[in-house]
Amino acid sequence: MSRRNILIGSLAGLAIVAVAVWFFFIRSDAPPPVALDDAVAAVTDDTVSAGDADDAGAPAAGNTTTTTAPPTTSGAVAADGLDGEWVVDQSSSFAGYRVGEELANIGTVTAVGRTSNVEAALQFDGARVTDLSVTVDMTSLESDRSQRDNALRTRGLETTEFPTATFELTEPLDLGIVPEDGATFAATAVGDLTLHGVTNGITMDLEGSLVEGTVIVVGSTDVTLTDYSIEAPTGFSVLTIEEVGTIEVQLAFVRS
Repeated sequence: MSRRNILIGSLAGLAIVAVAVWFFFIRSDAPPPVALDDAVAAVTDDTVSAGDADDAGAPAAGNTTTTTAPPTTSGAVAADGLDGEWVVDQSSSFAGYRVGEELANIGTVTAVGRTSNVEAALQFDGARVTDLSVTVDMTSLESDRSQRDNALRTRGLETTEFPTATFELTEPLDLGIVPEDGATFAATAVGDLTLHGVTNGITMDLEGSLVEGTVIVVGSTDVTLTDYSIEAPTGFSVLTIEEVGTIEVQLAFVRS
């Protein structure tokens, strides 16, 4: 075999190895940021049976480990509008984080971890949301890399020591009008976020819609890690993690 053919064969072999390394170890399967259209599609896409719930509602970055089936509804809004308590349907809901991290010899990628283990409730009074509480099981967060998830148990978010994160509304949320079926709304929630054992007041921009008797809400807000005493974990492969990350939620509420 000529030196030229040997060189070509070697280069081809290196290319195959590089593609394999990228596919199995480097590529990111991080889902896009939360969006109302995607949330509505997840809720309305073939109202699923209990056996199919995971396929229709599981977060793209991880597996759903717990689901709560919604109460039976006709899809119609009662004569008193939305007044009363609404609870989250876990099969179409999730909460999680999004943050940039710089990996050795790769560059910056977006790390996304999500979980459907979310408990949430809200209270409507006319066009206002007077109460909203969200509790997230941080120990069940999953991303596209198990190494990252395992590291966060004892570093960074330290989910073993701080297994839950919560949000509590501290000011009524005025939507202006009572949402009608198919209508969308936008508002800014003001409340307390408790993360990593630290509580700070935050605002979160929300978008929502009433669809077939389900109140669908998506929202996100940026948080500075040091504000919650979170030390960004680094190591041999992770060189740096951005100081500001994003908390994001997709919540589907049904009547209690």
